[in-house]
Amino acid sequence: MSAFDLRSLLGVSDEQLMWRVRTQDDADAFAQLVGKWQGSIQRLCVRMIGDVHRGEDLAQEAFSRLFCHRKDYQPSARFSTYLWRVAMNLCYDELRRLKRRPEMPLEFSVVDGDETFSVLDGHASSELQPDASVQRDEQAEMVRCALQKLPEHYRAVLVLRHYENLKFREIADVLDVPEGTVKSRMAEGLDLLQQFLTRAMRAETNPLPRPAPRAKESLVL
Repeated sequence: MSAFDLRSLLGVSDEQLMWRVRTQDDADAFAQLVGKWQGSIQRLCVRMIGDVHRGEDLAQEAFSRLFCHRKDYQPSARFSTYLWRVAMNLCYDELRRLKRRPEMPLEFSVVDGDETFSVLDGHASSELQPDASVQRDEQAEMVRCALQKLPEHYRAVLVLRHYENLKFREIADVLDVPEGTVKSRMAEGLDLLQQFLTRAMRAETNPLPRPAPRAKESLVL
């Protein structure tokens, strides 16, 4: 039985794997952590930044930074909290960089497989009518665009809660804020998101009329 199979059988925790990375530079342990968490970290970065390719780059950078600063990891902290925090800080840095470059606005690339987010019940909805795929895609894109308009402290809470299914207590640990602050940001963020979506739906339903074309002037001979 290989070392990988043995560790899986014994149920080695993320914290134990990271401790081996820290103390022994264990490449196999680090590969296991990357394999388990890469998808989640990529989704976080993409939804926070609003760009698929840049989000993937940031996820890679998060794992690179995790390994480079492996000696800073404290065994008393949950590995997941530590990793989420590393990735979130990279996202904040990137958002600040983008704000300093107003000539390059955020562009959101569509991510296949997203579920439509319902601000009415506060949950992701996967119940679709058979002929609703086009409407689903349009609604999902509308939600993604609205999410990018949220201030980053609201966006972080919504992404961690509704897309990554973290508990309020876990989000509080990641963001290093009181749990009550997380809950208030959730309520305020959902309210603001609903306002953005309502405006977008009204604009789609009642588009501004186009100006009438000018009549061609007759030539005076």
